[in-house]
Amino acid sequence: MPEFLELLPPGIALEGFLERLHFAPEVEEIKVINALNRVTKNDIQAPHALPSFPRSTVDGYAVIAADTHGASESLPIYLNLVGEVEMGRQARFSLEPTYCGLIHTGGMLPPGADAVVMLENTQVAKPGEIEILRAVAFGENVIKVGEDVNQGEVVIPQGSLIRAPEIGGLLALGITEFKVYKQPIVAIISSGDEVVPPEAEINPGQVRDINSYTLSALVEKAGAIPKRYGIIADDERSLQEATSQALEECDLVVITAGSSASSRDLTSRVIDSLGEPGIISHGVNVRPGKPTILAACKLPNWKYPKPVIGLPGNPVSALVIAILFVEPVIDYLHGLINPRIRPKIQASVTLNLASKAGREDWVPVKISRQGDTTSAEPIFGKSNLIFTLARADGLLHIPPHVTGLNAGDEVEVLLI
Repeated sequence: MPEFLELLPPGIALEGFLERLHFAPEVEEIKVINALNRVTKNDIQAPHALPSFPRSTVDGYAVIAADTHGASESLPIYLNLVGEVEMGRQARFSLEPTYCGLIHTGGMLPPGADAVVMLENTQVAKPGEIEILRAVAFGENVIKVGEDVNQGEVVIPQGSLIRAPEIGGLLALGITEFKVYKQPIVAIISSGDEVVPPEAEINPGQVRDINSYTLSALVEKAGAIPKRYGIIADDERSLQEATSQALEECDLVVITAGSSASSRDLTSRVIDSLGEPGIISHGVNVRPGKPTILAACKLPNWKYPKPVIGLPGNPVSALVIAILFVEPVIDYLHGLINPRIRPKIQASVTLNLASKAGREDWVPVKISRQGDTTSAEPIFGKSNLIFTLARADGLLHIPPHVTGLNAGDEVEVLLI
């Protein structure tokens, strides 16, 4: 096949792949309390200002700032206490010059007040009279109306990922339900005559299915719904039937194994038989995971093709490629305007590492910290050894223009 193992750089392969996809996510209305990791369908506007009333940020005394000018510990200013602001209630008094009111953190400023003196900068001179030991400026220790958001302001744009802060903000505005895009459903197909279920007793030459479950966990973490289609034998018709069913029922199909150059590998043939455009690229210049397949298939009754990704069968390669390709495609299918930012840190590599020019390498590393130094210790192992990743905290990135790293070099590590 002409596209087989062209070894495109990962970034270019992903960009070209996403450009060929077209997807309009379905919409549903859900409760905000259940919206973690969901994506907004519309711009969300504030129905009212937040805060909707001026509030104190400290325990102290509500004052007219001008009344405190010149106050100090050696020359205090005396103000008359008019009352106390009850929490959760509007003040029953307003302030006139030379008067103050006791107020607590979060309390509503009484009319006439424009600042709050912290409690520790005051003392009671006598009943009904307060000594002010420090001057305050206009607006000091006060949150103004609309200081967080103004009425009508777009607080969460369309296509945004909902996190814990967004949930808190929406509930603070009294928004309890809103529209989001439906979660993409991701089909996971594991193939190979040698693969058996995890609960099976294995015979010589057999291995337990790892990829179906590690990839399901990754898909859930990315905010999508995994749907496992079991283990498919190395048989073209069986794989074609399973893949065709998965394409009908899901938004993205992920197939593990069967993407390399072996004559027994059927994935590329099966994908190309399921509709245009078929395979978009086969081969990525990355280690691990070189024989990755990026494809899309359109059945006759569909408006747009659906994405299909063929992953290597080795567990480490499959997970690394899933991080690099499956997660960004899920972001796209989920309606995210801007792909989520993956957590990364800078660290000092502990060993010399060789790399081939033009190839992007991702090396499992263990992160440790001693004082202000963050170190990344490479974990060496072949791509079929799952505990190579289980022992790792992240993936050290060696860019394609780098031919190797020296111990002590600063590197970027993608946390996993």
